[in-house]
Parts: sequence; C-alpha cells; structure tokens
Amino acid sequence: MNILVVNAGSSSLKYQVINIETEECLISGGVDCIGLAESKISHSVIKTNVEYSEKFKFNNHTEALKIVFDLLVDAKYGVFKSISEIDAVGHRVLHTGEDFTGSVVINAETLAIMEKNIPLGPLHMPANLDSVKSCASLLPGVPMVAVFDTAFHMTMPKHAYMYAIPYEDYKQYKVRRYGFHGTSHKYVTGVACELMGTKNCKIINCHLGNGSSISAVADGKCQDTSMGLTPLEGLVMGTRSGDIDPACLEVLMDKKGMNIHEMLDYLNKKSGFLGISGVSSDARSVQQAAEAGNERAELVLAMAAYRVKKYIGSYTAALGGVDCIVFTGGIGENSADTRERILKDLTYLGIDMDWDLNEKCPRKQNVELTKPNSKVKVFVIPTNEELVIARETRDLI
Repeated sequence: MNILVVNAGSSSLKYQVINIETEECLISGGVDCIGLAESKISHSVIKTNVEYSEKFKFNNHTEALKIVFDLLVDAKYGVFKSISEIDAVGHRVLHTGEDFTGSVVINAETLAIMEKNIPLGPLHMPANLDSVKSCASLLPGVPMVAVFDTAFHMTMPKHAYMYAIPYEDYKQYKVRRYGFHGTSHKYVTGVACELMGTKNCKIINCHLGNGSSISAVADGKCQDTSMGLTPLEGLVMGTRSGDIDPACLEVLMDKKGMNIHEMLDYLNKKSGFLGISGVSSDARSVQQAAEAGNERAELVLAMAAYRVKKYIGSYTAALGGVDCIVFTGGIGENSADTRERILKDLTYLGIDMDWDLNEKCPRKQNVELTKPNSKVKVFVIPTNEELVIARETRDLI
C-alpha cells in the first residue's frame, strides 16, 4: 500500500510517499513560498538519490499539488507509472478541537467539523483543509485520513488542560490547553516504550526545534504538555516568547502603540531566540554567536535550557517520578550543548550521564545517553511524524 503523506502549512507544503508494508519512504519533497512572488519545489527520490529543484509561482496549494503529482509519475523523478498507484492520503491537520480524540477518515461530515474548528487555528487550518479539498479533486475516490497535531494530547485530565477562566467561557469558546507536536510526541513515546521494554513507564518527551514542546506521558498516554490553546505557550522558541505574564501585553501595547494583532505577531514572530539574541531564530547560529562571546546569545541559550529544566522538574512531580527523558526535534537530536545545559544539574533524579557519548552522539539513530546503572534513562530518538501519519492512515482505511 502506497500512502501519500501531506503536511500543508500556511505557505508551504511538505510531502512523502511511504510504502506502508515496508515503512520505506520512496519520495520526499516540499514546496515553499506558496502564494508569494516566487515558489520553490524540492523533490527527492530516496532509493536512487535523484533530486529535482525548480522555481515556480504557485498561487495556491492546488497548483503546487498538481506539479507534485506530475513528478510522482515522471520517468526520472517519480516512482509510479500512474497516479492511481497512490492508495490513500494522510493529511496532517492542526486541530481536533474537542470533537475528535484521534485520527478520522475524511468525509463530508468530518470535513464540516474540521471547518468549524478553523478559528482555533486560523493560520494553519485553512491551508490544511485546502490541501484536503485539492487532493480530493485531483485523486477522486482515493480514501483520505486526517491526523491531528493535537490528538495525542487529548488524554490529558481536565485539571491539566483547563485554564482558570470563568467556566462558562471555556464551555462556549473551548478555550483550554490543547498542545501540539502530537505526532512527534506519539512517535517517540512508542520508541521509548520499546527501548524501556514496557509501556508501563513514565516518560518526559522534549521536542526541541524552532518550535518546542514537552509532554508528560504515563503508560503511553499524555498527562500534560507545555503548549496551550496555541503553540505560543511554553518553552522559549525560535521566534516565540513562550510563557509570559499576560499583563506584559498591556504594558508593551501601551508603550509601543500596538493593537492586539500586532502584539501577537510580536510574541510569535519577533521574540524567543531571535528577540533576545538579536542574531537569528536558528539555534545553530545563536550557538556560534555565543561561542564567539556574544552575551545576548549566551543569555537566550541559558534561558531556553532553564525553561526546559523547570518543565522537567514540574512534570516529574506531576507524574510522581520519571523513568526516562527523551530528546527529539532538530535541537534535541543534534545539540549536545543544549542537552548538557538541561541535564547537568538533574543528577538528583537518578540520572547518570555518559557525557562523552552525549558530545559524540551519532545522528539519525536511537541512542541511550545514560550509563547502564542510571535509574532514569535519557534517550535521543529521531522523530518521524510522517510515519505516524502513514500508520494512522493505514489503520483507519
């Protein structure tokens, strides 16, 4: 069975074709800057290492998908003789709202519910659903599944996901903590349980990248997570502030003459690593600047690690202990310095680190960074969100 995995952002489109019997990725690609003056498509055939890159002007996701489908059956850049060899499509969709607790087959009824939830994710949900409709028109009759970014966190208990606002407003407007990066947290949870040899364990997952989140997991189910109603809450991120006193908004809006939309843009796109360092939103560039003596770059690295450490401490308390800590995402998987900043004062938890292995950790592998006698294990687990989407699609159809 060949499954096309589609991950549509507001101006981007990522895709993979996965043979789900072997769980082998056949094609991987992406389109950037959809709807802007110049778009770019990058496309790779995995087995042959053949790559295609070209600039276009895509006005919408449908135009981009048409080119993608042409490439999938191209003699040089494709793997199919006919587009009919795609057996199903799995779509990454941002928000379940409170309507779904897991992935769903897309039909008229479920699509209508997803459209109702657009206000919960106004930046991403329209693009997600436009791609669903585009695929339905380009691949008539091919079954499709929506895999939600929030679904993994729907097992949180009410006392964890509620905000202390008037209860009537929660009921009417569904304002609560939902959490994101769910497909990543689900994937690494499954791998961590395999490495631990049991599902009956307490896991803290640290998905650290340009967007970052932490989840507390017991017996394979999410108990709490750092992101909230939107991905703005929680950790210090590439351009997001993370946790902040809401009263700061009033002060800044008054002093800077901003309206609420400008304020949210400020917190989402101009803060975090970029805002503190003044260097970049990319942690690698900030790391280089810190090593060169940039004090603001060093400050934001310390802030980011400290925030992760606080969440690990609070989630250890919430879970009543911890059996393993997982690092994933671009920073979590690849930055030995970040992992050391977070873990170096956590020996009281029973962590006995192999610091040399942390420094030389091989990439794209599942690696245990703790010594054999460590009471709490620390793993680096490369995430694979596309595989989660493909598996969910297979299981539902």
